[in-house]
Amino acid sequence: MQSRKKSTVAAWHGRNSKKKPTKKSIDQDLGAVFDKHVKHEFVDRDVEATMRTMVKEPYVHNVANLKGGRGYKGVYDYYKNHFVGKMPADTKVTRISRTVGKNQVVDELILSFTHDIEIKSMLPGIRPTGRFVELPHIVVMKFKGKKIAHEHIYWDQGSLLAQVGMLDPNDVPVIGIEQARELRALKAGINNS
Repeated sequence: MQSRKKSTVAAWHGRNSKKKPTKKSIDQDLGAVFDKHVKHEFVDRDVEATMRTMVKEPYVHNVANLKGGRGYKGVYDYYKNHFVGKMPADTKVTRISRTVGKNQVVDELILSFTHDIEIKSMLPGIRPTGRFVELPHIVVMKFKGKKIAHEHIYWDQGSLLAQVGMLDPNDVPVIGIEQARELRALKAGINNS
């Protein structure tokens, strides 16, 4: 009788207890929010949908040029006026790697595009040059629950300026498109070994 009672209690407890999330499920959840956010920015070009992936008072900080926004209004205005739907039509995001922590996702990626419009978020005031750009980026997204609290976005502004013809790599120690090409080659080599 006692063993039957014990198994009934164990079965009831198992059915009614919350399942503890695994590291894999956390990685998938945060990674899925990151991917949804980027899709809303670059594919859907939908500021409102992008903002729904974020906390009420987020911030976005582009480290290379100090562009971005703070608080809902600041981020919304930045996305609406400088970023979402304001990138060249051929913009492509290629992920190189992803690291997921308990409340943070870090993507290493390459952003490529033809500089055929002014890009206020990266090259404010620079007229289109028609040059093709491949630029490595690091994007750090911090989460509160399943919402993005902030983004820190890193790229080499010197490389970007060299690629659009604003800096001469012969005059200053900068590397242009070769940064992205070497990164792609290294990734291909790692995946093929």
